[in-house]
Amino acid sequence: MAVTPTSRTLRAWLSEAPFTLGMSSGFFGFFAHAGVLAALEEQGLTPSAVAGSSAGALVTGTWASGVGSAELRDTLLSLRREDFWDPAPGAGLLRGDLFRARLDALLRAKTFEDCRVPASLVVHDVLSRRPKPVRSGDLGAAIHASCAVPGMFHPVRVDGRLMVDGGVTDRPGLLGIPVGERILYHHLASRSPWRRPGSPALRVPERPGLVALVVADLPRLGPFRMAEGGLAYERARLATHAALERAVAAVIR
Repeated sequence: MAVTPTSRTLRAWLSEAPFTLGMSSGFFGFFAHAGVLAALEEQGLTPSAVAGSSAGALVTGTWASGVGSAELRDTLLSLRREDFWDPAPGAGLLRGDLFRARLDALLRAKTFEDCRVPASLVVHDVLSRRPKPVRSGDLGAAIHASCAVPGMFHPVRVDGRLMVDGGVTDRPGLLGIPVGERILYHHLASRSPWRRPGSPALRVPERPGLVALVVADLPRLGPFRMAEGGLAYERARLATHAALERAVAAVIR
């Protein structure tokens, strides 16, 4: 593999041909993902397709349904723990009904087929222990399942099978995207203190046609640490604007 520098800016690279926007899993990283999406919209850069896992599935799937970045920002920044906190006995702390109700109310399109661009959202099959990209059918169910962090949310049925967070086995969420497609990929490096150096959760994927964006110094967020969601959003938005004006490296094999 060789990395060839080019004088083109990332904005020019994205403008010259269709691209897929990919967004990784990352617990409550949806605030930062939304900031990246806002910067792209502010620059007039519209993905021709989207892909994601967990937090990435939430942001890309919601946007694909027709929700703009401003509405998504307002929805996320107004989110409170009680809006999705519904403990119940089962294979996870939370039933997930409150989360699903808010999600369904937000989505403009209810199926993948009605989305404004093709979407590929990764879930993890509980029984087969394999990741599965979902590209058709019930959009809300796929997003819900991809966000169902094991131990936190009950599993979700998609096409009759129990599914959980796609980040379990496909953290980048790119499984359903053919190799060679042009991808702008926002990678959320895990902030978990128990991650070992060299953990796959920290590794940025490499593949032909992929340009990765990694925003430094994002606050660590979670259900009990949501107050800095706005800070994560704004840091990611500004970092994306800056990255769009820098030269991009083309990865070739």
